[in-house]
Amino acid sequence: MHPVRCLLLSTALAAALTSGAEAAPDWNAVGQALGKSGTVMAGGVYRVGLPRTDLTVKLNGITLRPTFALGSWTAFMPMGDNAMVMGDLVLTEDEVNPVMKKLAAEHIQITALHNHLFHAAPATFYMHIYGQGNPVTLARSIHDALALSKTPFTAAPAPASPPPLDLDTAAIDRALGAKGSVAGGVYQVSMGRRAPVMDHGMAMPVPMGASEAINFQPLGGGRAAITGDFMLTADEVNPVLSTLRENDIEVTALHNHMLEDQPRLFFMHFWAEDNLPKLLTGLHAALGKVAVAPASN
Repeated sequence: MHPVRCLLLSTALAAALTSGAEAAPDWNAVGQALGKSGTVMAGGVYRVGLPRTDLTVKLNGITLRPTFALGSWTAFMPMGDNAMVMGDLVLTEDEVNPVMKKLAAEHIQITALHNHLFHAAPATFYMHIYGQGNPVTLARSIHDALALSKTPFTAAPAPASPPPLDLDTAAIDRALGAKGSVAGGVYQVSMGRRAPVMDHGMAMPVPMGASEAINFQPLGGGRAAITGDFMLTADEVNPVLSTLRENDIEVTALHNHMLEDQPRLFFMHFWAEDNLPKLLTGLHAALGKVAVAPASN
């Protein structure tokens, strides 16, 4: 074959192979359409936090920090030429129906609606969503729905010098076998499962909500409040429930978040306030009943 023709064919083949590779969506455009920018996380997921900093919610005299129990979020993941979006929207009672109606009109699925906590005032509800399609269109649809609530799209100003977190975070990491992080005065720990979690045929990374999630809010004097959810298979539900109750940790909700998950998963929400060592004893025992992924070094 003529050398020039050979070079042209090789170049064309390389271009064809390159064009088959999926490019990441324009996440800046997605953030603009949603009204708030996010962060690219593990698995190529673009996650946007929308905490309800506008709400003052109290439970047993404790003012709940937005990052503790009021953390709305959406997460986008490439799906072929389009994207998948999942999310958990924190809403007040009067916001639920307007937001739901708009999401349905925009062809965003509602996959769950429930409460997470007892005795919180005002009560908050948690709406899980799913959609697939053009990521900018999805983001604009979610923005237009949330605009019918009082969800802030601007980040609250950070304090000039954040107060130190009054918690033994090293003890938390040891007890749970995972490294946490600080967000808005709350210590958050997330753990993936040992086996893949699938939804709509796609493997779900932790930032898409496929995790065991435990949050700690310091109360002072070595005490903390805890909340979050255990993501469980059917055979794990009652062993974990029994273990939590044996350790004086309330089970406040048990439900599904997804419609087409494999394996079928149940989310168990919990609440307790106590001395940190006692809380960690109960959480460690409950995690021993769950097939969590081993900690990465």
